[in-house]
Amino acid sequence: MAVLENCEPKRVFHYFEEICRIPHGSGNTKQISDYLVQFAKDHSLSYVQDEMDNVIIYKPATAGYENAPGVILQGHMDMVCEKRPDVEHDFTKDGLNISVKDGYVTANGTTLGGDDGIAVAYGLALLESTEIAHPALEVVITVDEEIGLLGAEGIDCSVLKGRRFINLDSEEEGSLWISCAGGLSGTSHIPVQRVEAEGEKLEVKVCGLMGGHSGAEIDKKRANANILMGRFLYGLKKHAAYEILSLEGGNKDNVITRESVATLMVEKDETESVKTYAAKIQQKLRDEYINSDENITIIVTDQGACADRVLHPTSREKVLFYLMNVPFGVQKMSGTIEGLVETSSNIGILKLEEDELLASSGVRSSVEAARDALSDKIEYLTEFLGGEYDVKGAYPAWEYRKDSPLRDKMVEVYEQMYGEKPQVVAIHAGLECGLFYKKMEGLDCVSLGPNMKDIHTSEEVLDVASTERVWKYLIKVLESLKN
Repeated sequence: MAVLENCEPKRVFHYFEEICRIPHGSGNTKQISDYLVQFAKDHSLSYVQDEMDNVIIYKPATAGYENAPGVILQGHMDMVCEKRPDVEHDFTKDGLNISVKDGYVTANGTTLGGDDGIAVAYGLALLESTEIAHPALEVVITVDEEIGLLGAEGIDCSVLKGRRFINLDSEEEGSLWISCAGGLSGTSHIPVQRVEAEGEKLEVKVCGLMGGHSGAEIDKKRANANILMGRFLYGLKKHAAYEILSLEGGNKDNVITRESVATLMVEKDETESVKTYAAKIQQKLRDEYINSDENITIIVTDQGACADRVLHPTSREKVLFYLMNVPFGVQKMSGTIEGLVETSSNIGILKLEEDELLASSGVRSSVEAARDALSDKIEYLTEFLGGEYDVKGAYPAWEYRKDSPLRDKMVEVYEQMYGEKPQVVAIHAGLECGLFYKKMEGLDCVSLGPNMKDIHTSEEVLDVASTERVWKYLIKVLESLKN
């Protein structure tokens, strides 16, 4: 028996569960891409699968809509792979352990991939249907959105005819998204040297943080474990002598880091000083982040005597200087749209290798010059410390379009269905719309989706009732696009 068998709309949740059975983390999308191709073949639909494994599936207009301009429906097939530390799960080969609790679909300790599996499920249910009226459809499912919108950047848009573009990568029912920030991933490589040392080995873990999406949750005053680890290590210098063996936190720069772990070496008589300081700063941080991230926890664990290679004192100071100065959080609010974050940064990946510190930040801004200036700041910090900096996955902002017939029609349909206007908003998170908008002249874009909470975290959930309402709304929108 299917877990989601009793969820409505049945075919949408049928396909969502099918997707959940297939590993589809970013960079591991071949299997899900081939599944989409097989779907197209099984339903006798034309398709394109490019060398990146992006998939486009075409469906002709239904009767009476042959002369209507086509509609592009777009989402991405990859998901962010995060899990609770106590959960055993291999995202490269395991399907998700889903269930329904209190009206929400959850993956029980891992990310659910509702971002953006629900877009794929909506698309497949529409392509399968013989009853829904619609113009010609081009369902575009891209790869590797979560690691820099790589699929959208590489896709050949010359095979797309439509200029009405509905993106299905939003997480807030009742909101029509009409503009988003641009962004990039900036990675610092800072060389370090090591020396031989002996002492007591301690593991320090900063954990218990809420984490979240580095665009959608960056304004919620949540802490970043890598930043807190930097503060802990800097402050510890005043209370105990120590050396650094290892340091690691996070694996996605679009996720606010929930946990960061350092391994230190100290003299035996310094162990209690480290633990005392950890307890003291833990309470101070909980007070600082009350009502936004108040479960911050610092755990110090004895690991016995050891002899190992630790950071040279100069390299240790370089690492601390970087962590104390790398930007994190909201850098500037919009001067034109009230309440909108304009520019932000998130150090989502931190890893101390044998001979270098690797740190990657997700930089976002709705103003390209501000995005690049913030990236330049991190680059200068990196170069000041003798390192090298590289940028990948840069994508443009999706600019607000004053004249949008698609937006106007979608607002009209929403009012007819619900008796009130939807929220029409610009967001700080990055969407693929900006890349398609830049490539395709005259593109008219709107983004929508059902309610989801805590995306990019192990607490991610998808609202079942909201999924059904958005499905019915999407059907009505397509029915209305006859002219």
